[in-house]
Amino acid sequence: MEQYDVTALGELLIDFTENGTSCQGNPLLEANPGGAPCNVLAMLNKLGKKTAFIGKIGDDMFGSQLEAALQETGIDTRGLKRDAGVNTTLAFVHTKDDGDREFSFYRKPGADMMLAEEDLEEELLKNCKIFHFGTLSMTHEACRKATQKAIAIAKESGALLSFDPNLREPLWEDLEEARTCMYYGMQYCDILKISDNEIQWLTGEDDFDAGVAVLREKFHIPLILLSMGRDGSRAYVNGLRVESPAFVQEHTIETTGAGDTFCACILNYVLEHGCQDFDESSLREMLRFANMAAALVTTRKGALRVMPEKEEIETALAESK
Repeated sequence: MEQYDVTALGELLIDFTENGTSCQGNPLLEANPGGAPCNVLAMLNKLGKKTAFIGKIGDDMFGSQLEAALQETGIDTRGLKRDAGVNTTLAFVHTKDDGDREFSFYRKPGADMMLAEEDLEEELLKNCKIFHFGTLSMTHEACRKATQKAIAIAKESGALLSFDPNLREPLWEDLEEARTCMYYGMQYCDILKISDNEIQWLTGEDDFDAGVAVLREKFHIPLILLSMGRDGSRAYVNGLRVESPAFVQEHTIETTGAGDTFCACILNYVLEHGCQDFDESSLREMLRFANMAAALVTTRKGALRVMPEKEEIETALAESK
């Protein structure tokens, strides 16, 4: 079995994003392939890494569109299963005036929820350097058990575990269950990517450093990345705390996929440099690259198909100095 740099498990769905108004005055929506885990993989592929995805889609037109998009970006799809009885999950994304997003999900049920333990291609988990997952694959019992089994297989096989909670409150019947699943992921992960609003919600701490301290004391996570939108990002490792400003773009359209792009660049850096010997300089280098990549993707519609090239990121960084 060939070795993968990153295998990810989770949701693969269609993001319907706003794209103007028709001549009749109706809103136009563009069907973008999406889902946080695959956005991460798509960016990693742009950076020359070998990736694989585990998840489930419907046996419908949207499922076919998604499978084609993954193959187009170079993501291995042998772990992608189809369910003839349940439709592909759909998400409708509304960008508010302040740039924040609102999500409406059509997922009761959606195919991604139906991933079961027996669907797992275990070789993809046993032969990866990093296993990446989130909480959307833990909202319901069957896919939660599949996720937990995947975590156990990857951990036992020696992979680093990367976790992005990616809290989507409308998808949880009980937010305390969401909290429990977030804690479960943090119990096993080596790399945690968490957003500013998620860490405040989870820890009850308004101060981000205080929130990170709570998580570090409770879970001893080696590397924590905090994304703060327009305020940039922070990295916490080995007692170090490094912050890097965002590269705010004049032509930002939407923020869909920005956090996933950031996360992918962090994983790429770990793959190339390891997860142990960080100093302030290397952390700053890692964050600057990830911040720029995330900034560039905000100038485009969607995420999975429009990830920036490595050379494009490097050129933008050089021009920013």
